Amino acid sequence: MLLGMRVDATSYPEAVHLVSGWVRAGESRYVCCASVNNVMEAFDSGEFRAITNTADLVTPDGTPLVWGLRLLGAREATRVYGPDLMVQVLETAARENMPVGFYGTSAPTMELLLAKVRQRFPSLRIAYAYSPPFRPLTAEEDARVTARINESGARILFVGLGAPKQERWMAAHRGSVRAVMLGVGAAFDFLAGIKPQAPGWMQRAGLEWLFRLLSEPLRLGPRYLRHNPRFLALFTLQLLGLRGRP
Repeated sequence: MLLGMRVDATSYPEAVHLVSGWVRAGESRYVCCASVNNVMEAFDSGEFRAITNTADLVTPDGTPLVWGLRLLGAREATRVYGPDLMVQVLETAARENMPVGFYGTSAPTMELLLAKVRQRFPSLRIAYAYSPPFRPLTAEEDARVTARINESGARILFVGLGAPKQERWMAAHRGSVRAVMLGVGAAFDFLAGIKPQAPGWMQRAGLEWLFRLLSEPLRLGPRYLRHNPRFLALFTLQLLGLRGRP
């Protein structure tokens, strides 16, 4: 547990194995790719903490979470980064003929994403793609979306709504959407090519947040300034045994 939120010490092979197994079994599941932002959202909100802690898999998407898990004794913890996990799951889906779907982002970005994915994985079956409006759906709209996802036959659904919206959406649809849902955050933008990814050395050094902050200061500045220092202080207290839960 990192500040009361579950993060699994997993790996890419294990995560892909779990997802493909759930797909073959026809199960409705959801996977969260957790960053410092997720941990602090969970620290501040019991509702969001319950959503994350009851997910079927929570991967350490951010390098600081890997460091945290290792300091707490999970020496085998490795980073399982949402965009890279998405690529590996797409590779498996193309090889094993598993239909996939995409839910989220804007319509122009979705077009670019689908073109890139088709070019990279020509044998992949894309059964569904939808960019919802940037507002809460009505009950009737949500029911139609759920029905269309299920009718499409998509068995893996990548959800790119951003945290914490995508985690709430997946939790609300586990059981009704007959697919394995993966909340992959900015992966749609990265794979579509409309936003740059941090260089590998910055990711390994735990500095991806700085790269993204410099790329999108107005959008990400308030989040990082609020969450990052608090995470560092509170996790230090957890290590010292002074405070480990909200």
